[in-house]
Amino acid sequence: MALETIAFILGALTAGGGTMGYVKTGSIPSVAAGMTVGILYGLGGYRLQSRQTYGIELALLASIILGGSSIPRALKSGKPVPTVLSLISIFGLLTFGNAWRKTL
Repeated sequence: MALETIAFILGALTAGGGTMGYVKTGSIPSVAAGMTVGILYGLGGYRLQSRQTYGIELALLASIILGGSSIPRALKSGKPVPTVLSLISIFGLLTFGNAWRKTL
């Protein structure tokens, strides 16, 4: 699967998840964080698709931000939502981290 497709899918998952968190609980931080990370993934995917610079880096940044916020919560609470977000971030870190490493 192409990197831009992965970035678009992860962007849709995180933005959709943030929106669902807002609809379900009224959590403004959920929608703000989900949309921000989703936009970063989407912008990274767009830049990859357009063969512009910094597409991989933007998607990797989104994975770092998502992992930095969700992994500690998943380890502390063990709840399903932070655990799924952690798995998404780890997948993104591995995918875009390897792609970035290959550009060095």
